[in-house]
Amino acid sequence: MLFGLAVLSALIWFGLIFFHGWFWQAGPILRPACASKAPADIMPNVTVVIPARDEAESIEVALSSLLTQDYAGRLSLILVNDRSEDGTGALARALPDPKGRLTVLDGADPEPGWSGKLWAVAQGVAEARRQQDANSGYILFTDADIVHAPQHISTLVAKAQTDTLHMVSEMVELQCESLAERALVPAFVFFFALLYPFAQVNNPKSRTAGAAGGTILIRRDMLAEIGWIEALKGALIDDCTLATCVKQAGGRLYLGHSCLARSIRPYPHAIDVWRMIARTAFVQLRYSPFFLVLTVLAMGVVWIAPGLIALFGHGLTQGLGLVTWLVSIGSFVPTLRRFRISPLWALTLPFVAIFYTAATIGSAVNHYRGRGVVWKNRAYTDAIPNDGRTAPVTPTPAPEQAKTAQMPGGRA
Repeated sequence: MLFGLAVLSALIWFGLIFFHGWFWQAGPILRPACASKAPADIMPNVTVVIPARDEAESIEVALSSLLTQDYAGRLSLILVNDRSEDGTGALARALPDPKGRLTVLDGADPEPGWSGKLWAVAQGVAEARRQQDANSGYILFTDADIVHAPQHISTLVAKAQTDTLHMVSEMVELQCESLAERALVPAFVFFFALLYPFAQVNNPKSRTAGAAGGTILIRRDMLAEIGWIEALKGALIDDCTLATCVKQAGGRLYLGHSCLARSIRPYPHAIDVWRMIARTAFVQLRYSPFFLVLTVLAMGVVWIAPGLIALFGHGLTQGLGLVTWLVSIGSFVPTLRRFRISPLWALTLPFVAIFYTAATIGSAVNHYRGRGVVWKNRAYTDAIPNDGRTAPVTPTPAPEQAKTAQMPGGRA
C-alpha cells in the first residue's frame, strides 16, 4: 500500500512538473516600457478605480504613486471610500492633485447580493462611465495598499496594445519581512500559480483563466461586452471571475508578476495569513464538502506523503519517496528566489502545506458556523461563488441615466 502511495505521488508530480503550464517557474515579468513618443491626444484614456475601506495607513502613499504616474495620455483616478471610519476619505481629498486627476466618492451601503468591495468597484465604474461616455480606453482596478512605480501604467498599456490583449493583470510584489511572511507568503504565490498556471492563462487556446486583483487593466469595450461589473455580482473571488468572463467572451489575457507595483499591507503574524486564506478558500471550493475532502486528500498525497515515505519507507519505496520529495521542494525554489530569500525555506514546504490545508478547513468551519467570509468587519454569508458561468444581472444604467440613479460617491 505504501509503495502504491509512493507511485501515485510520483506520477502526480511528474504530471505537475511537465504538463501543468510550467507553474513552478518564476513566471513572466513586465519590464518598464520606454516612454511613449506618441502625442498625448492619441494615447488611450485610462481610468483607475480604487476601492478603499479603512485604509488610512496606506492611502496617502498609494494614491500619491498613482497621481504622479508619467502616463502621457489622459489619466483619471476614482477612489471609492467604502464607509471608512478612520478618515480614509479625508486623507485622500487632502492630497496634492495639481492635474485634477482624482475624484473621491463616498460610497453607499451594499445592495443585496453584493460583496462590499465589488459594490465599491461597481460604483467606481459607474462614475467612470458618467465621466466618459465612450467605451474606449482602459480601466485599471487596483487596491488602496499598493504602491506603483511612475512607469507602471505606461508599461501596462504598452503590453496591452503591443500584444492586442483585452486584459492585463499582474501579481504585485508582496511584503515579505516578518517571520510569518517569509514562512507563508511565498507559498501563497506558489499555490496561486499551481491553481492558475500563468502560461495556461496566457494561452488563448486554454480554458484556464485567472487574474490577480492588485493590478487589472481591462479594455472598456470588453468590460461593456461582458456586462460591466454587474456580471460579477455575488463573486467573492472577483478577479478570477472577471478573467473567466473575459476569456469566455473571446478576450485575450495576460497574467504575470510585477516589478513595478508592490503591496505595503503587512502580515506580521501567522494568524493574519490564516485569515487571508480562510477568507475565500471554501468559496474557491464552491462550498462543496466533496471538494473539501478531495482537496485535503490531494494536499496529503502531493505535499505530505513524499516526505513521510522518504523517512519511514524502505528500499525502492523509500527511494521513490525521496526523489518525489526533492522534486516537490525543488519546485518551490524559483518562487523563493523571486522573494529574495534563502532556498533552504523550501524544506518547510510540507509544513506550510499543512498550514494552508488547516486554514482551508477553517474556512469551511466558518461557513458552517454561519460566519461566512469575514473581511474588514463585514461578513458575507449569502454571496454566490460566481465563477463567470452565471448569467449577468441587469447592466449598469447608461451614463445619462446614471445621473438620476447614481450611487452616492463612495461605496460600501
